[in-house]
Amino acid sequence: MAARPDTARKILIYWMDGMIAFLAVLSVVVTVAAAMDGTISPALATITATCLIAFYALTPFLLRDAFETRPRPTAKLLIAGVFAVGSVVLVPHSTDSSTLWMQTESLWLSMAALYLPLWATACLAAAVVALLTGHTVLVTGETWQGVLLISAINAAVMIGAMLLWRWLWWVIRDAHRSREAKTRLTVAEERLRFARDLHDLLGHSLSVITLKSELAAKLATKDAGRAAAEMAEVRGLAGDSLARVQQAVHGYQALDLDEELAGVRAALEAAGARCVIDVRADGLSPAARTLLAWAVREGGTNVLKHSKATRCTITIAGGVLEMLNDGARGEPYTPGNGLRGLSERLATAGGSCSAIPTTAGEFLLRAAVPA
Repeated sequence: MAARPDTARKILIYWMDGMIAFLAVLSVVVTVAAAMDGTISPALATITATCLIAFYALTPFLLRDAFETRPRPTAKLLIAGVFAVGSVVLVPHSTDSSTLWMQTESLWLSMAALYLPLWATACLAAAVVALLTGHTVLVTGETWQGVLLISAINAAVMIGAMLLWRWLWWVIRDAHRSREAKTRLTVAEERLRFARDLHDLLGHSLSVITLKSELAAKLATKDAGRAAAEMAEVRGLAGDSLARVQQAVHGYQALDLDEELAGVRAALEAAGARCVIDVRADGLSPAARTLLAWAVREGGTNVLKHSKATRCTITIAGGVLEMLNDGARGEPYTPGNGLRGLSERLATAGGSCSAIPTTAGEFLLRAAVPA
């Protein structure tokens, strides 16, 4: 399911929202505990908690702004940095809690990395780590080497993780866009092919028909016999053009079963659904294979549009197609235009079609064609 961009984005964003909420609650709890045991005054605890809440409230918006593109630094980023500094400076550090306050600055650094180029991120990280180390050493009396090491590791891990998450989303997003572009290109190529075929089939014939019709109209009052001959040729050209169009349309309507199966599998797997195909159709007539190809196409469209499938099984044996998928929505089932059209097509050819939800929350499309 992670292949679906919307789902992947929600997973990444909600995971980060959950981590941010956890850090916010933990920081506020530590601040309240410090006020309750008398380490800091209630007024100072209130100010610190306000800074923490404001910082963590801005964080999701900063992440969302920077997830699609690399924006320029904004006022929100600067304000969040001010709140982060305030929360670190106001709260008295101890050996046990200094690492927690480092996380606040590291989180802000990781967000800044989404807005800044790498060289600027490195310079900013070095400056913030140095200042945070100096402040912590002065307040807690710890050795600067240990504080510097922990602060640097926290900053590097947080920045790396944040950049990795955005890179992962970009990969998924670009893959989705490439599939959409490929689909649009395929449709455009098919339109061009159809336009080219239509021009080749009708362009010359219609031009001749136009000229001969104009000539027949001019000859109608002068030479009725020749005008009739010209109109007879026009009628013959029109009939020939109609036959060519019908032949072309029949060619467009003839689907290949193997190609449709491969296309449906690719579309389902691109949408995050595992597709298993078991086909035994060697003994079927070309007409029967075409009918089953239409059923496969409509069934695949139905799965993609009306379900949240993670698994789809397609079996063909003895002229009978069964397409079973999970993720069927719990809505009352009403056949759409596509399934009704498929049923009519199969019934005209002597076959049958049924599409029903199962008690197990699955959906079964069954199509039978005369062998």
